[in-house]
Amino acid sequence: MTTRSEPAHDRSDPNLGAIMGERRQLINLAYRLLGSLADAEDAVQETYARWYTLSREEQDAIASPGAWLTKVASRICLNVLGSARVRRERYVGEWLPEPLPEPAEWTGGVVDPADRVALDESINMAFLVVLESMTPAERVVFILHDVFRYPFPEVADIVGRTPAACRQLATSARRRIRASQTPATPAAQRADVIRDFKQAWEAKDIEALIGLLDPRAAMIGDGGGLASTSRHPVESAEQIAHGLVRIAAHVPDVTFLERTVNGQPGLVAQQHGAIVTVYAFGIAGGKITNIWAMRNPEKLRPWTTETQQPPR
Repeated sequence: MTTRSEPAHDRSDPNLGAIMGERRQLINLAYRLLGSLADAEDAVQETYARWYTLSREEQDAIASPGAWLTKVASRICLNVLGSARVRRERYVGEWLPEPLPEPAEWTGGVVDPADRVALDESINMAFLVVLESMTPAERVVFILHDVFRYPFPEVADIVGRTPAACRQLATSARRRIRASQTPATPAAQRADVIRDFKQAWEAKDIEALIGLLDPRAAMIGDGGGLASTSRHPVESAEQIAHGLVRIAAHVPDVTFLERTVNGQPGLVAQQHGAIVTVYAFGIAGGKITNIWAMRNPEKLRPWTTETQQPPR
């Protein structure tokens, strides 16, 4: 991943430090709103471009530049979400959020730290997938209020709704979240399940794989049109296990590595030294309920082979 250039502006600007200090917060917000780091970076870049089209007098008249930047970035994201629905209807196959590695693994530390996304429960893959089922307004209101703790009057000003309407949108969003939630699985247990899954996959052990999968498990692949990626979800433990064994048998020189994906234990597949797939998992009751496989090269941008740890 490369660092995007800063907006052109007068570097003697006394507000420069404070303004650029908001960048990490804006990236964190925009990624959760859009589910795509590339789109989040574009939204933040556009936000700064709008700031620097203001005259110095207009900038000085803004009491809280950080609040102004947040409002503009949120509105840009709201517009992007509206157009994204149209784009995703034309997307080849399933669309999944862009996976993120541990910040320490991003491009050998070359990337600006302000472009890294803070990892917490609001960016795990299961959470982001549920966000995709929300309307753009629901998603923006929920993220601003429930995740970033903006009060409803401020959220209402951002999205152009009344505070009462925003409360209703947040309630609807929470209902979607609750409907998808499963009892939390301790991190150590999640890691053990993924490690056992990796070993069973490498051994092409269908019975062991079936034993680790919930009977109603689903596997979704996002290849962005790659011919080798299923364009429809694969459902049931048996179907998934047989499919995984076929992958292991027919794709040469693949190495599976345990990695943190969006803050939780996951796997990556390396082929000829390059990461070709990132796997995120949903786990409940000690069983894998969901597998999300990201193969679209454009969504693997933050991942690099240069900083990966040795296989384990």
